[in-house]
Parts: sequence; C-alpha cells; structure tokens
Amino acid sequence: MKKIILMLICATGYIFTGQAQELSDNAIGLRLGGANGYGAEISYQHLLGANHRLEVDLGFRNERDYNSFKLTGLYQWVWNIDGGFNWYAGLGAGVGSVNIKHHHHHGGAFAFIAGNLGIEYDFNVPLQVFIDFRPEIGFSDYDVYDNFGPDLALGIRYRF
Repeated sequence: MKKIILMLICATGYIFTGQAQELSDNAIGLRLGGANGYGAEISYQHLLGANHRLEVDLGFRNERDYNSFKLTGLYQWVWNIDGGFNWYAGLGAGVGSVNIKHHHHHGGAFAFIAGNLGIEYDFNVPLQVFIDFRPEIGFSDYDVYDNFGPDLALGIRYRF
C-alpha cells in the first residue's frame, strides 16, 4: 500500500510540473489601450523569479494641442492556466508629464498608482498575445491627471 501511495504522489507531482509553462526571461512589444489619452505603449517584461516579473510600459503622445509621456512600472504574479495560457495580477505606480501648447493653460507632472489583471497566450514561436485591465488613480498639482482611469488593452510581445 505504501508503494502505491508513493507512486500516486510521484505521478501527481509529475503531472503538475509537466503542465507548468516556463516564462520567458524577457519580452518586448506593444500594449494598445485607450485610457487617459495614451493609445499605444511600448511594453517590456523582465522575469524576476519562477512566477513573478516586472513590466515597464512607456506611453507618449504628440498632438496639436499638447504632448505628454507616461512611464508605468508593475510587479506581476503569473499563474499557468493550461499549456500556453497564463493569467496574471499586479500592482505598481508611474509618473508622467503633460505639456499643453496654449499660452493660457499649464501642463505639469503627475504620478499614479495602478493595478493590473490580465490573460496571455504564449505561442510555440517566441510570440505572446495578451489582454489586460489596468485601473489607475492619478495625482497632480495642475489637474492634468487627477482621476480614475480604467484602461483595457490588447497587446503583442516578442519573447526572448
């Protein structure tokens, strides 16, 4: 009976380790969202451990009336669903600046806190697609980013 229990424990461990998806050390691509005027962001991920990573996103806009940038950093925990499907959750913060080009308006710097929840699929080739939700709460002296901004985005990254 002890041998059967030991074999079941070993088989269960093999099944769970065999289904685990190994995360890439790095990934870079585009995150296409729409909250707070930033459409496309350059997105970079760096693996920190077996199931956690750092994501850094840089968004910028250059319009007729204003230009701005936004830098976001997120710490993420990643869990495998099945095969190449993973889901992740994270917390982070960011900074940015808005320069309004009219003489009677002011721009300014801003900071924000953010959450992150998403799902991704890693193909057999070094390509990843994802959809995520990133709510942000901004803070600034000049009312340039003093609100709640829910951001839903689609994206693609090259894994290496």
